Amino acid sequence: MDVNAGNGGALGGALPTQPGELPLTRRLRSLLTWPAADNEPVGQVVRAHRNIHAGADPAVLRRAYTIAENMHRGQFRKSGEPFITHPLAVAQICADLGMDTTTLVAALLHDTVEDTRYTLQALAEDFGHEVAHLVDGVTKFDKAFYGKAAEAETIRKMIIAAGKDVRVLIIKLCDRLHNMRTLGVRSAASRERIARKTQEVLVPLCDRLGIQTLKRELDDVVLLHLEPDEHARIARHVHDRPGWDAYLADVVAQTKVAMRRSRVDAEVAPRPRHLYSIWKDTVAGGHTVPYDLPRITVVVDGPATDCYAALGAVHGLWRPVPGRFKDFIASPKNNLYRSLHTTVCGPKNRTVEVLIRTVEMHRSAEYGVAADFRFPRTGGAAALRAGQLDWLRRVLDWEQDAADPAQFLQSLRCDLAEAQIQVVAEGRQVVLPAGATPVDLAYELGADRGDRCLAARINGRLVPLSSELDEGDVVEIFTETDEESSLDAEVAPRGPRREWLGFVKSPHAQMQINRWFADHSEPGISISDKVRLGRATIGLALRQHNRGLASDLPLLRLSEELGYPDLETLLVAVFDRVIEPDAVVRQLIDLVDHRQ
Repeated sequence: MDVNAGNGGALGGALPTQPGELPLTRRLRSLLTWPAADNEPVGQVVRAHRNIHAGADPAVLRRAYTIAENMHRGQFRKSGEPFITHPLAVAQICADLGMDTTTLVAALLHDTVEDTRYTLQALAEDFGHEVAHLVDGVTKFDKAFYGKAAEAETIRKMIIAAGKDVRVLIIKLCDRLHNMRTLGVRSAASRERIARKTQEVLVPLCDRLGIQTLKRELDDVVLLHLEPDEHARIARHVHDRPGWDAYLADVVAQTKVAMRRSRVDAEVAPRPRHLYSIWKDTVAGGHTVPYDLPRITVVVDGPATDCYAALGAVHGLWRPVPGRFKDFIASPKNNLYRSLHTTVCGPKNRTVEVLIRTVEMHRSAEYGVAADFRFPRTGGAAALRAGQLDWLRRVLDWEQDAADPAQFLQSLRCDLAEAQIQVVAEGRQVVLPAGATPVDLAYELGADRGDRCLAARINGRLVPLSSELDEGDVVEIFTETDEESSLDAEVAPRGPRREWLGFVKSPHAQMQINRWFADHSEPGISISDKVRLGRATIGLALRQHNRGLASDLPLLRLSEELGYPDLETLLVAVFDRVIEPDAVVRQLIDLVDHRQ
């Protein structure tokens, strides 16, 4: 029930605060009484939270639950359960993840602004602006005002809010996880649609945040709804593996002995793979039966150097399989995952996978950015985990260039779906999509560098600008302004080439190139193109104010008030800068917000 879009809703879309709502909230808060801790519905959340954060004050959680329960009273899920069971379950997932009290409060209230008469203003007064920001970040835009653009605008809004506080994304992931757990009551078409959207956007977001403990379950439940037969086949395989546990127990026991002999303090345990991981490797390898290797983890209680000592102990015990060693400590993955991976011929000559990492690496691998909330923050670890949000900062950089919300969502999906590589340019590492070219790199270094890009060297060799970059390449970009360039800068005109759009990979480069051609339109550009680009310019200016339009009616009214014969003439005037887009947007907002 998308009742209220809250802040940032479509123009004229937010419900006004009703007289008496805020006093009612305050009265409700003053009358709250708490049942016994053992019987209260929020008791399990409180216990899970205090098991990790012993000093947490449960009173605010109880107050948030009571307000949520009162606001959602009379609402039911499609399963027939009271709606309050959903925010309570989301808060439980957040508590089990180790999130802080503020996040749990926001989780309990995350649907109130969207689905009830509880306003964002009342929420801010009751629980503070920090909680209000988190709730607003996960509040969907109203389809009645945004139409088909509602989904794209909602994701865009969520990403922008996460740029200020990443807990917005964590709450959204926990929200989707519970919705996926209870997806069985929906129709087959609905299950597939929701699972597909989860796979395209939220699972990759979870991976970028490094929260594998959530990603594993999301992966498995997506597989359940998209490939139910395959899910059942893999589940049967995992359930029926004669001797599997005994074999792993033997591997663990022998590894522990090897660690003691090498004087490495480490915990050794089996590391079962989740169903989706088994299915993915089975399909990728073309295997007729589920491909599942025994796997263990060695978690070292010591510095990173002890991981290499542990590796030596494992390789001294069993013969390593050539070509199967990966050092993600020296060269972390793009989500900053760090571990040593090796594969050995274990007991009975069976292939065994071994993961070796420190305690800190293990925490980061399991909880990603959530580790900052679950575990005490240390300077080095905090700085390292902050790097996990570099991708989010890049997305926010090119988000402003996407005037069309659908274009933003499609670009985000492409960015999340792409594998990534790291190259070296100007003395620093730069992350790019796999298959990226020197032009993508040039735009990553700066819009002006991209627009003026003339040539590139990869590992000291001059190459075409369409050449694909590989992991670890050292790249030099030459532009028109490079004095040391031996290229004739006067031969090539300033600005990007249209043919670049045929090979660039990153959304940022695509948008920058398109924007350049929009700003430097050729003589004779058609009126229809000017109308389209004028509309896009207004859309971009609106989003700078966190606003949007569901229809052209407000623009039509404004064009009449400004004396234009029709809407198209106004849009052409915006494109030609006869009237500034910011001036149009200010008048448009004033017109809609003060309409009679």
